[in-house]
Amino acid sequence: MSVLDRIGQKLLFSFDPETAHGVSIAALRCGLPIGATAPRDARLPTHDARLKVSLCGLDFPNPLGMAAGYDKNAEVPDALLGLGFGFAEVGTVTPLPQSGNPKPRIFRLTADEAVINRLGFNNEGHAAAEKRLAARKGRPGIVGVNIGANKDSADRIADYERGVTRFAPYASYLTVNISSPNTPGLRNMQAREQLGELLSRVMAARAAASAQPPVFLKIAPDLVEAELEDIAAEVAEKKIDGIIVSNTTLARTGLRSTTSAGETGGLSGKPLFERSTAVLARMRKLLGPNMAIIGVGGVDSAEAALEKIRAGADLVQLYTGMIYAGPALPRRIVAGMARFAERERLGSIGDLRDCACEIWAAKPIS
Repeated sequence: MSVLDRIGQKLLFSFDPETAHGVSIAALRCGLPIGATAPRDARLPTHDARLKVSLCGLDFPNPLGMAAGYDKNAEVPDALLGLGFGFAEVGTVTPLPQSGNPKPRIFRLTADEAVINRLGFNNEGHAAAEKRLAARKGRPGIVGVNIGANKDSADRIADYERGVTRFAPYASYLTVNISSPNTPGLRNMQAREQLGELLSRVMAARAAASAQPPVFLKIAPDLVEAELEDIAAEVAEKKIDGIIVSNTTLARTGLRSTTSAGETGGLSGKPLFERSTAVLARMRKLLGPNMAIIGVGGVDSAEAALEKIRAGADLVQLYTGMIYAGPALPRRIVAGMARFAERERLGSIGDLRDCACEIWAAKPIS
């Protein structure tokens, strides 16, 4: 981390986590060059050809994306791409605006480089996000839209159908998020019967929409083998385009932080890396070589991103890592991946995929 990044982090950490998040969004929205301190290797272009990934009909300039949860209301996707990300995912967006759970609801676990959140899909709703995405239509860059259901919805599956219909014209891809631990009962939709109905209706909504972007399913890391098998079977049967592994965890194993570790909510950041990567590898084995998989959880360096690919990911995402490593992190990771590809004489970063899948799939996830 550069000196400027350290100063910026110290400033943001002087605020409570949710205020700091708002300040960072405002800085990006105003066009402040908060990622300008990222190191650049003159021999390595920002978009190294070896880092390009073609997946689900989309051409990603590099495999690193910003995960959903940061830009909940589609305010700054283009600014995120400007930080060096190959793609950005906005949301989670619900049909109606909702305030989410009571504050405080975000907690830093600094000793673990982790965060616990229980936000509860706080967002401005479909209409606000659609207006912003419609305004950027035609601009370059891959921007996915993560859709969810309102907490008090009488028909949560209908909420996902509305999300598909509303955002299909603007989204490079859509993510069906049923894996947040902060909306009561939401994770129950990962059970096979409910999941089958959800995916059937989502895919029917996409078929009827004015555009047909790829559809991804985002799952939790807190699943046992039988549940992963059921999800894999439904994903394959319903012809979902891809899967994102994983959301935050309810586990608290091995944390060093003495404050806030007992807070309820989903844990993200460095402690999630092992569990999420093991689940990723299991899903790769269950789904086979042709299914698109995005790996997320604990990515904070080029080495971590590369290991996700070795475990079976086509693309990787991060969010919490940037809280602790600063806004220059995306460019550092992309540059590090390019240097690795050059050093190892890879024709494509995709050549690395699955080489450690068996090792990771054998690791315990309980």
